[in-house]
Amino acid sequence: MQEIERKFLIEGTSFKQEAVKETRIIQGYLNSVPERTVRVRVKGDKGFITIKGIGNESGASRFEWEREIPTEEAQELLKLCEPGVIDKTRYLVPYHKHTFEVDEFYGDNQGLIVAEVELSSEDEQFEKPSWLAEEVTGQVKYYNSMLMKTPYSTWVLESA
Repeated sequence: MQEIERKFLIEGTSFKQEAVKETRIIQGYLNSVPERTVRVRVKGDKGFITIKGIGNESGASRFEWEREIPTEEAQELLKLCEPGVIDKTRYLVPYHKHTFEVDEFYGDNQGLIVAEVELSSEDEQFEKPSWLAEEVTGQVKYYNSMLMKTPYSTWVLESA
């Protein structure tokens, strides 16, 4: 299945007032090479395994396969993952015809808040809420699999 999404940084936390759901997510990577990432996730009380292919030239589209697995198995698989677990809360924020998935990161990625919107085509137009900031679609450093290796906190230190 092909996934088409665009990714943006967030300004402030006003999006939380519009959120209809929030879920804590803990995830790790069994394989984090860009050509084929294999992610294990505990999302609330459910477990998942996901395989993603490399993104296209714009970074907005790539193959994604995901299956629900027993939570206990996901927790065991997390123990086998590469170093660097991603810990975040995902907020679902409806806005006009789309729902934005807004991730607020913790731990070594504290301070980073990113929103994604799934689209039916790369050129689909959509309404942008006022809290969306810079678009970072296709910028590899914002991929969760890269945040695991080079956390946001290390960027802030480098730019200081």
